[in-house]
Amino acid sequence: MQILPLTSEHADDAARLWSECGLTRPWNDPRSDFRMAVSGPSSEVLGALDDDLLVGTVMVGHEGHRGWIYYLAIDQAHRGSGLGKALVAAAEEWIEGQGIPKVMLMIRAENDDVRRFYERLGYVDQGVSVLGRFLDEDLQRLRQGSA
Repeated sequence: MQILPLTSEHADDAARLWSECGLTRPWNDPRSDFRMAVSGPSSEVLGALDDDLLVGTVMVGHEGHRGWIYYLAIDQAHRGSGLGKALVAAAEEWIEGQGIPKVMLMIRAENDDVRRFYERLGYVDQGVSVLGRFLDEDLQRLRQGSA
């Protein structure tokens, strides 16, 4: 098993994995998210490859002060193996290597299992709320209709 930076060639496999793990939403194009992350100067998608099969991902990036973790996904057959912890460690190492002092992430409110996973790794609630809106009104209507 290797954890390494992914390239645009992995976009379809990553999108499939993210969908299987329930991370995608109709108003977000996962392939676009992937392409933007692998082409940006302050972001990366790290992947766990098992004999060339993508079995785990974590998207990582920063905005100068805070690093962010997104799209942590583990193939069903590899859950409970320590791969999630290894991918988070790889993301933290990437962020630290960029000189960033803090790591942040967002968890959907209903996802208690994931919250507990991150809490076991030392993550704590930061006491902030995340608000947002789409600048594209069609996407905003789609999001509001799915809330």
